[in-house]
Amino acid sequence: MDIIKELSEELSLNPTYVGNVISLIDEGATIPFIARYRKEMHGAMDDTTLRNLNERLNYLRSLDERRQAIIHSITEQDKMTDELLLSINEATTLSSLEDLYRPYKQKKRTRATIAKEKGYEPLATLLFTQGKDCPAPEEAAKEYDDPADALQGASDIIAEMISDDASIRSKLRDFIHSTAIIESKGVKDEDSVYAQYYDFSQAIKNIPGHRILAINRGEKEDFLKVSILVDEDRAKQIVRRACIVPGSASMEFVRNAADDAYTRLIFPSMERETRSDLTDFASEGAIQMFAQNLKPLLMQPPVKGKVTMGLDPGYRNGCKVAVIDPTGKVLDTTVVYPTFSDSKKEEAIAKLTSLIQKYNVEHLAIGNGTASRETEAMASEMIKRIGNGKVSYAMVNEAGASVYSASKLASEEFPDYDVNLRSAVSIARRLQDPLAELVKIEPMAIGVGQYQHDMPQKQLEDALNGVVEDCVNSVGVDVNTASPSLLIRVAGLTKTTAANIVAQREANGAFKSRAEIKKVPKLGPKAYEQCAGFLRVPGSKEILDNTAVHPESYDAAKKLLSLCDIPSIDIKISELGIEQIASICGVGVPTVLDIISELKKPGRDPRDELPPVLLRSDVLEIKDLKPGMELTGTVRNVIDFGAFVDIGVHQDGLVHISQICDKFIRHPSEVLSVGDVVKVKVLDVDEKKGRISLTMK
Repeated sequence: MDIIKELSEELSLNPTYVGNVISLIDEGATIPFIARYRKEMHGAMDDTTLRNLNERLNYLRSLDERRQAIIHSITEQDKMTDELLLSINEATTLSSLEDLYRPYKQKKRTRATIAKEKGYEPLATLLFTQGKDCPAPEEAAKEYDDPADALQGASDIIAEMISDDASIRSKLRDFIHSTAIIESKGVKDEDSVYAQYYDFSQAIKNIPGHRILAINRGEKEDFLKVSILVDEDRAKQIVRRACIVPGSASMEFVRNAADDAYTRLIFPSMERETRSDLTDFASEGAIQMFAQNLKPLLMQPPVKGKVTMGLDPGYRNGCKVAVIDPTGKVLDTTVVYPTFSDSKKEEAIAKLTSLIQKYNVEHLAIGNGTASRETEAMASEMIKRIGNGKVSYAMVNEAGASVYSASKLASEEFPDYDVNLRSAVSIARRLQDPLAELVKIEPMAIGVGQYQHDMPQKQLEDALNGVVEDCVNSVGVDVNTASPSLLIRVAGLTKTTAANIVAQREANGAFKSRAEIKKVPKLGPKAYEQCAGFLRVPGSKEILDNTAVHPESYDAAKKLLSLCDIPSIDIKISELGIEQIASICGVGVPTVLDIISELKKPGRDPRDELPPVLLRSDVLEIKDLKPGMELTGTVRNVIDFGAFVDIGVHQDGLVHISQICDKFIRHPSEVLSVGDVVKVKVLDVDEKKGRISLTMK
C-alpha cells in the first residue's frame, strides 16, 4: 500500500488505477496489452505513462530490498535503535539510505580504524561530546603514552564520525546542488570539438544535459580537466554548525577535525557523487531523447504498393543496387560505379534506367551515408532524362544497415547475396515499410540522438526496446507474412514462440484464423491472451481477426453490430448515449469506443494518417544555397539545442532551438519529431565547414 500511495502521489495518478496496474504487471501482463485492452482498469493511461509507472515501481521495490538488507545488517550488528529504524523506513532515495548505513558499513582500513586499534576511541568520544566537564584536549591526552599521536588519532576518529553523519551529508548535498558550479579547463594547446569548454563554467542546477555529456567525453579523451566548485567557507560552516558546541574546552579541536572531515573525506566523495548525479541526469534526458526520436522514425508512413529500387552509395566498392517488388521480394540486383569517371557515370545511368523500365520502378530509396551526395545527383539527372514524371527518390536514413547486412539474420534471409547487396535491399525496404525493416536492427544501432555510446547501455537498450514494442503493437502484425524479427516484438511472444509461428505456417500453410494461433507449440493461454489482439489474419472469414479488437471482446463487437450497422453508429450513440451502448455490449466505455473505431476502419494502419514521406526529383548542392531561400525538408534528428533537417543537399542543416518558433520552448521535441516534413528558410551557409543554419520562423 505504501508503494501504491507513493506512486500515485509522485505520478499524480489515481491510487486504484495504480494498484490495478501493479496487479496486472505482477500477473505477467505486458505494457502494450495493459495499455490497449485493460483501459477500464487504469483510466486509459498511455504506453509512456505505464512504462514510467513500471520503471518507478521497479526502483521502489529495489529500494525496499536494499532497505531490508540494511535493516538486517545493522540489526545483526546489534546497533539498531528505534530512531534509526524510523529514519531508514522514511528514506525515499538510495543516497539517503546509504547515508544512514554509512557508519555501519564494513570499511577498508582507514586512519580512523588504525586510531581505534591503538585505543584512542574513548578519547575521541570524550572530546567530541564537548560536555561541561570535558577537559582541554592536551589535558585529556596526558594519560596516553604518546599524547600527540593520541590527539591525532582522536581527530581522525572524529573526522570519520562527522563524515558518516547522514544529516550533515544531506545538508551539504542540498547546498552543493543549489550553489555549486561545474568548471572545465583545456589541458591541450590544440583545437578540438571541445574548444568551447576549454574555459567554461556553469551552475550545476542550470547546466543542460548535452553539455554535461560533452564535458564528460572531453575529460575521458584527455582534452579537459573538470572540477566542482563550491563556496568552501559556507560549506565548512554547515559542517561546523552541526557538530560544534560553543564554549566547550574541546571546541577548537572539534572545529579542526570538522574542517579536516570536510576537506579530506566529505567533499571528495560529494564531488564524485555530484558528478555521478549530473551524468545520471544527462543520461536520463538523452535516453528520453533517443526514445522520442526513435518512435517517429519507426512510425514513418510506409510507401506501399510500389516497385522500389534501393541504392546503397559507395566510392571504392561502387553503388549497390537492389530492385524489390511491392511485397519486398528481390527482383534484381547489380552494382554501378557512378563516382569513378564520367563514362562510368553514364554507364550507371544507362544500367539503372534499363532496370527502372524493365520492372516499372517508381521510387528510388537512396542511403544517406558515404557518397550519397554524388549518388543523389546522378539519380536526379537520370530522373530528368527519363522524363515520364512517374519516378521520384527519397533519402533514407541508412543507420544500422551495415549492421543488419552482416548479421546472422540477414545471411539467413539472403544466403545467396553479398553483404553489400543485402544493405541495398534493406534500404529499399526501409522506404516501403520502415517499421518492418528497422525491427531487424538493434535499436541502439539506429543512432537517432546524441552521445549514444556514453549512456548506461542496459538502460538505453530497455528504453529503446520499449519504444519498438509499443510501435509494433500499435500498428499490428500480419501473422502470415511477418518475419521472426517483427513477431518477437509482439506482446506476449518470445524468440521461441515467434520461431514456432513461422515454422507452423511454413509447414501447414497460412493461418486461417486467430484461433489457429492457439495451436502453435509452447504458446499457452496467457501468451495467446497477450498477443492475439496485435496479430492480424487478413484472410480470415472472421472480419474481426483483421482488426485490433481482442478475441475476448468479439461477443461485445457482435452485440454492437446487432444493435446497429456501423454507418449509423453515431446516430445510435446520440440516441442511447455511449454508456448505455457499452452496458448493452457488456464492456466499459473505453473498450466499446475502441471497437467502434476498429469497425469503422478494419485493418487500418495508424501510420497512413501521418504526413507522407517527402519524395524528390531534383537535387541542390550546398553552393546553390543562399540566405533567404525557402525549402522543404525532413527532420532527421532532434537534440537538446535544435534539430537537423535534410533539405536535399547531402549536408543536413541545423535549426537552432531559438529558430524553431516564435514562442518560447524548453526543448525542440515540444514542436518537432524525427520524420516531420517542415518548411525552412536558409539563414547562413558556411560552405568551407559544411554548415547550414536554418530557421522555421
